[in-house]
Amino acid sequence: MRRAVDFAVYVLVRIFICLVQAIRMETAEGLARFLAWLADRVFRIRRGVIEENLRCAFPDLGPGERARLARRMWEHLFLLVAEAAHAPRKIHQTNWRHYIRLGGKDVLVRLLLADRPVIIVTGHFGNFELAGVMLGLLGFPTYTVARPLDNPYLDRFVNRFRGLSGQFIIPKKGGYDQIVQVMAAGGAMTFLADQHAGDKGCWVEFFGRPASAHKAIALLSMTYNAPMVVGYCRRLDRPLQFEMRVHAVADPQQLPPEHASVPGLTQWYTSRLEEFIRQWPEQYWWLHRRWRSPPARRAKTAKKAA
Repeated sequence: MRRAVDFAVYVLVRIFICLVQAIRMETAEGLARFLAWLADRVFRIRRGVIEENLRCAFPDLGPGERARLARRMWEHLFLLVAEAAHAPRKIHQTNWRHYIRLGGKDVLVRLLLADRPVIIVTGHFGNFELAGVMLGLLGFPTYTVARPLDNPYLDRFVNRFRGLSGQFIIPKKGGYDQIVQVMAAGGAMTFLADQHAGDKGCWVEFFGRPASAHKAIALLSMTYNAPMVVGYCRRLDRPLQFEMRVHAVADPQQLPPEHASVPGLTQWYTSRLEEFIRQWPEQYWWLHRRWRSPPARRAKTAKKAA
């Protein structure tokens, strides 16, 4: 029964993707606005989490401004789905310049062509899926750590789509050996580094609040002498128009003392993520429970430091 349900869901998703691919992007943009209204005002999906996140991240915004920002976030998310459906059929090696502007490409290409491994860090911001596709189009395969989808049919479909463009998925559980192989071979690992890492994570400041981040990203960079690139792929003024940019680079060989540790480097990339999220907050996933109460020992330490 479980397999039958999973397959039925897979078929429905494939039909939905076909329908989205059949409409013009301008139509998809209008549909995204309508669905955003439904999600925000009618069904109130994760309304409490979004409101709390926005109130804490932007305390100077009034209720009306936060409500407009939440609606724009939902528009972004629904439009992202349409873009993901259209991108494989429209963006190719010969025409990608019509859709994507590259910023800091000289720095990125030089690092990817060097003998050292590279760690690319971003968050649930803009169209992060397209960033992996773009690197594949440029001839640079990347490896991303992700939790497999519960539906095996959808999981194979999504990974097959990613693999066609040169983006390969390493399972979050049991994938350590593969990560080590990629790093030892001088490959490129990409991480979405803005999710809660649990009580045992590395606690850093994100929008002025304690947030738990994964220690492994900074540890891999320092262990394998891998430059860390923080970047983003954001939508411009209309659908399927993006800017993909290197925002900052940290080289383990040249780290200042305040960043030359796992907590220091983790705080560094977290602060860089915050910089561009603040600039375009409507393109960030505010529906994540990014901030949670730190464990008692962490809260006690922070109180003493204050």
